[in-house]
Amino acid sequence: MLRRAILLLPFLALFAPLLLAEEAAPSTVKLLTVGNSFSANATKHLPGLAKAAGKNLIHTPLVIGGASMQVHLDKAKLHEANPADPKGLYTNKRGLKEWLAAEQWDVVTIQMASVKSHDIANYRPSASELRDYIKKFAPKSEIVVHQTWAYRVDDPRFTKPTGQPGEPATQEAMYQGLTSAYNTIAQELGGLRIIPTGDAFHIADNDPQWQFQPDTVFNPKAAKQGELPNQKHSLHMGWQWKKGKDGKTTLAMDGHHANIAGEYLGGCCFFEVLFKQSCVGNTYVPKGLTAEDARYLQETAHKAVAARGIETTAVKAAAVK
Repeated sequence: MLRRAILLLPFLALFAPLLLAEEAAPSTVKLLTVGNSFSANATKHLPGLAKAAGKNLIHTPLVIGGASMQVHLDKAKLHEANPADPKGLYTNKRGLKEWLAAEQWDVVTIQMASVKSHDIANYRPSASELRDYIKKFAPKSEIVVHQTWAYRVDDPRFTKPTGQPGEPATQEAMYQGLTSAYNTIAQELGGLRIIPTGDAFHIADNDPQWQFQPDTVFNPKAAKQGELPNQKHSLHMGWQWKKGKDGKTTLAMDGHHANIAGEYLGGCCFFEVLFKQSCVGNTYVPKGLTAEDARYLQETAHKAVAARGIETTAVKAAAVK
């Protein structure tokens, strides 16, 4: 018996990390996202991914368009000062502290407004104050930092720069700035985990086989209604025709927000970090996305998460498509 046990030791040592990872992979995650449109983008397809993997996701999004951490903190302070003040409430008529106490949240995510994400000064001191506020009312929850992404390479921020000091002039400069800032603030807040959506966007945007290339032939000033440039492999909304409040349809550029591919990529990053399971092979593919592209985005998200040192188990047979 002793000899058999000794012989088994090398095999146990080999498979121990996998066994531990399997045990650590939760079947249910209760998630509260304190963010803006970028958190809404990145979690849009998270329910579908979770369901296909046989996981249970309970998610409440607290979304304020364009909000920084300071905006959410200021809303919380308004609510503390006067619970009846509507400016201190989210659309569901609850303040932040009520939402923090509403569930035994496993994870609460925080993030910066994308336009301010490149400058660490914008995170101080609001990030630490927001962390302390969350810990006060949800002490058992894990606070996780959601890394947002850089704008599309042809976004007006880069093609028509303001020249303001510290303003990133290129997509790469924005990515490097926001990554440094998110990494720094995550460490300052106690070594918090990061959901690397920005890293995943960067990998795809710099992959020679995938990266988006602006259509140099397209002239937006001369475009007729319905005409659009070639936007293959874009992760952002890009050029689109939109009807305004005046009823007129005009051509607009949105190099900020994620399109279906970017949303799916973000969802894959969230899925892997939250459920500690690989998204590669997940059968959920939203309408408008090919199975081939979905597989590439899954693999890209997995690379980004793995590069952060976050271990995941292999995908299991899908429960529901």
